[in-house]
Amino acid sequence: MATASWTAPPVWRGLLLAARGVVGATARLRVTHQLPDALRRGPLILAANHISPVDPAVMMAACRVAGIAPRIMATGGVFRTPVVGSLMRASGQIRVDRRSATVARALDDAMAALRENSVVLIYPEGRIGLDPDLWPERGKTGAARLALATGAPVVPVAQWGGHELMPYDTADVGANARALLHAVRRRPVVRVAFGTPVDLGGLAADTPGDAQRATDRIVDAITATLAPLRADEPGRPRHHDPTRPADTSRAHRRATG
Repeated sequence: MATASWTAPPVWRGLLLAARGVVGATARLRVTHQLPDALRRGPLILAANHISPVDPAVMMAACRVAGIAPRIMATGGVFRTPVVGSLMRASGQIRVDRRSATVARALDDAMAALRENSVVLIYPEGRIGLDPDLWPERGKTGAARLALATGAPVVPVAQWGGHELMPYDTADVGANARALLHAVRRRPVVRVAFGTPVDLGGLAADTPGDAQRATDRIVDAITATLAPLRADEPGRPRHHDPTRPADTSRAHRRATG
C-alpha cells in the first residue's frame, strides 16, 4: 500500500524531544512497549485513550521514548493558533475540522499519510473522555475505517496519570499554572503502554456494520491495555478534578473475561 516514505521534519523531531523534557520535568514518565522495528517504520495506526488536555504532550514524549515520530490527527482549533498552528503545519500533522463540511478530508489526509509509511496517532473517542471513572468511551469510527480501508495495523495505546497534571477546564490560566507547579513538586507517575495489534480479522471496509464492530474491538483493546496501568484504581480515580463534568451517554460496555 505504501508509496514514498515520509520522513519526520527536524522541527517535529525537535518538538518530540522538547515534549520529553517538559513531561519529564512535571511527571515520572513510565513507557512500556514491545513494538518491533517493522511496526515502528509504519504504516501504523496508534489508537489512544484521551483523558486530559496534556495528552498530546504525554503521547509525544512516550513516542520519543518508543522511537516513533507519529503524525497526530488534531482538532482544527490547534491549527488556527498563531504559533502552534504554524508548527503543526510545518511538522506534517493532520488537521481535523470537526462538525464542518470538510471533516472527511482528514480521513483522506490520514490515508495518504499511511500510504507514505507514516505512523498516525488518533484518539478514537474524539474528545477528552467524560466517563466518571475515566475508562474509554464509545469510539468514533474514524480509526476503524482507516484500518479497514488501508490494511494498516492498529496498536492500542493506553495512558494513565496525565489527568493529574492539568484540569479538564483550561480556561483559568492561574489554575493551570498552580496545577503545573503542584505537579512539578509532586511529579506524579504517568504511565503509557503500547499494546499488541488489534485483531480485525473477518471485517471489511465495505460490509455494513463492520466499521462499528472494528471500533468496538479497538476500544476494547485500549481498555484492556489500560487496566494494568490503573490496577489500584479500577473504579473512581483518586484524583478529583472539580472542573471535569460527568457524562455517561457515551459509555462503552467494557468486555469481560
